[in-house]
Amino acid sequence: MTSTSQEHLTLTPEFRRQRVINWMSLGVLYAFFYMTRYNYTAVAPVLADILGWRNTELGVFETMMPLVYGLSVVLNGPFADRIGGKRAFLFGAVGVALMNLLFGLASFTIVSPAVWAGTGLARHVVVPATLSSGMSGGMLLTMMAIVWGINGYFQSFGALSIVKVNAQWFHVRERGTFSGIFGVLIRMGLLLAFQGVPLILLFFPWQYAFWIPGAFVVVMFLINYFFMYNSPKEAGLGEFDTGDEVEDDESKPASVGFILRKVFASRVTWMIALGSMMIGFVRRSVVDAWWPKYFVDFYGADKSGFATYLPYLIATWGIALAGIAGGFVFGIASDRTFGGRRAPVITFGFVGMAVVLALFGLSDMLGFGPIAAACCLVLLSFCVNGAHGMIGGAASMDFGGKRAAATAAGMFDGMQYLAGAFVGMGVGYITTNWGWGAWHWAPIPFALFGAWVMSRLWNVMPRGRSAH
Repeated sequence: MTSTSQEHLTLTPEFRRQRVINWMSLGVLYAFFYMTRYNYTAVAPVLADILGWRNTELGVFETMMPLVYGLSVVLNGPFADRIGGKRAFLFGAVGVALMNLLFGLASFTIVSPAVWAGTGLARHVVVPATLSSGMSGGMLLTMMAIVWGINGYFQSFGALSIVKVNAQWFHVRERGTFSGIFGVLIRMGLLLAFQGVPLILLFFPWQYAFWIPGAFVVVMFLINYFFMYNSPKEAGLGEFDTGDEVEDDESKPASVGFILRKVFASRVTWMIALGSMMIGFVRRSVVDAWWPKYFVDFYGADKSGFATYLPYLIATWGIALAGIAGGFVFGIASDRTFGGRRAPVITFGFVGMAVVLALFGLSDMLGFGPIAAACCLVLLSFCVNGAHGMIGGAASMDFGGKRAAATAAGMFDGMQYLAGAFVGMGVGYITTNWGWGAWHWAPIPFALFGAWVMSRLWNVMPRGRSAH
């Protein structure tokens, strides 16, 4: 397509309207994918109370989900590129809804909850949970972990699909700003998990924290089935030149060889994947997984009094809003200040992570209290999610192009979650044996290494065919 026709297509009211409809349909479904992934993290303290689990048992799930997700998102990337983002997303949605239904069914095996004594880190089980006849605690843990791992497999289609579809609708020079919107979707999902799920628990038993979000996924499945389109061409709006480097014949599906060469034979994509892995160490060890349990164990946060619950509330909303702000600040800066280069802002993000983690550790060492801890988590979210949005949203489309965007997203996201798999049981073990005081410092070397890796790509841009 010529630049003139592209400009006309981009500015056409029909094009803009359908892109908004696509975005809303995709985005809300993606947010509910996050809710049906992180609802476990929000419910974890309740499950621990009922089943008598310690952090080591909870860590099994924080390892199982990212491990399966990380492997699946890499393997499913070429599949999503071949079948299209819409089909991949709908397939994943069916599986996510089913696995959340099954996970909640575990509630029927619990006859009576565990009885605890003590407070804080000295808290311990005095009477184990009573389970249905023939069901042991280890068997129930294994079954629930397997179901949650399968949920991770279906969850992997979310990021692949949203990037695959939007690579067809956004030009290279728009994608940094897109990553800000991408960050909004992630934060929406986490808010739904960390605020919506506790609201569900006020009125319903814990299993409804999985059943209700699963029902929302079903509703969004139907909306996407009827109203979302893979590409402008499929929506009857003609071809859209996104400025990517593609094969000569775009009328046919991209060959597997082209997809694999474009992503896996590139030094740049491997370095970005390594940077994404470093984000995973920070993100999954602190800001997206363990902080709710940290507030319960370290500061005794609960809903019985406003003073003890306020830091949790500040962290929940602050992490969400700071993550959104980070996505937009990093994305707009990469588009406008750095001319479409993503590495500079990601580098700054990693440096910020290291600094904030150090401040976080010092804050707890010096006894500054839970409000200061919540503020550190908010600042960390700004850096982590700004950098994550650039890699997961913009860079995967830039260096995968509209023909291999899902494969690139799978590679980058997969490396991040594989790192998270190492973190899951590790954090559980560290906090159980050495307490939360040892928790803040471990991710700092990974943040510094990530800054060094991304600084090596400072001036790298994707090769494309047209300006914008």
